[in-house]
Amino acid sequence: MFRDHSLIPTEAVRLAALGLLAEGKRRYGDLAAEVRHFISCVAGPSLELMGTSLELLRYEGLVAAEAGAGDNATLVITPAGHAALAALLKARLRAPTGDVNRLALLLKLRFLPLLPAGEQRDQIAHIAESLESELARLRELRRSQGAAPAPFRDWLDHDIAALEARLDALAESARPQ
Repeated sequence: MFRDHSLIPTEAVRLAALGLLAEGKRRYGDLAAEVRHFISCVAGPSLELMGTSLELLRYEGLVAAEAGAGDNATLVITPAGHAALAALLKARLRAPTGDVNRLALLLKLRFLPLLPAGEQRDQIAHIAESLESELARLRELRRSQGAAPAPFRDWLDHDIAALEARLDALAESARPQ
């Protein structure tokens, strides 16, 4: 993790792999494909993100082969893997939201139900805090750039509206059903 306890790119890959395995066992090759697909859809192809090996998770004892070998090995998450997953889900988000942080945010939201209810609420509050901080910065930039060209102001207005909508959606999803 970075000094501020936010995820580094390789930890985002770990979060994706461990989260998928926490939902159910998967063949090695299928897991690699699912992780690669998710990350590519969010952050685009990236050697920094794709260079992480699932073998390292096995070596560290976070996942284990239940049956088979190679790409056909069926992987399961271990108790140590569940603990690592919980720690990754509780990592802070960095702002402003770049590709890696957007990936971390989406992974946290995707696997949030794997945490106990109280910790889910805490994480939603941390996510909202991060979004509110980014929103405040963009509003300040917009306020201070009143004379800037219209395309710039319009882009900022769009970004502000999108963040406001995300905060509204997050608040709505946090309400008890």
